[in-house]
Amino acid sequence: MGRQVTADAGGVHDLGYHVVWCPKYRRPVLAGPVRDRLDVLLREKCAEHDWPIVALEIEPDHVHLFVKAHPKHSPSYIANQLKGFTSHALRAEFSHLRSRLPTLWSRSFFVATVGAVSAETVRRYIDTQNERPWRKGTSR
Repeated sequence: MGRQVTADAGGVHDLGYHVVWCPKYRRPVLAGPVRDRLDVLLREKCAEHDWPIVALEIEPDHVHLFVKAHPKHSPSYIANQLKGFTSHALRAEFSHLRSRLPTLWSRSFFVATVGAVSAETVRRYIDTQNERPWRKGTSR
């Protein structure tokens, strides 16, 4: 992936964020239909805000997202928008998420900026999460 800058009236930018967050108590609840619905919801919310998703990997106990964003959107704003929207929707659709967890997501998240040089490396890392030798045979 080469550098793809975005130009608007205020300037030119190329900001990428690697965001990781987990369910409360790191419970492995992001599998099967919940995983599939979370994927749809994340793509929907990112499209709504015009945040292109470069890579997305949903593991049973955490989410990796590599997303591009406008400078007016802080990394914490992005994480909180995605976590709040998906928590509300998933807990409304899947009653077991309401009964097993006081809240769907933990309060914390990890975010790192991704420069143009390492963007491909981060995308490859996220895309190959399940190919790690210690992850072989792990179901999603």
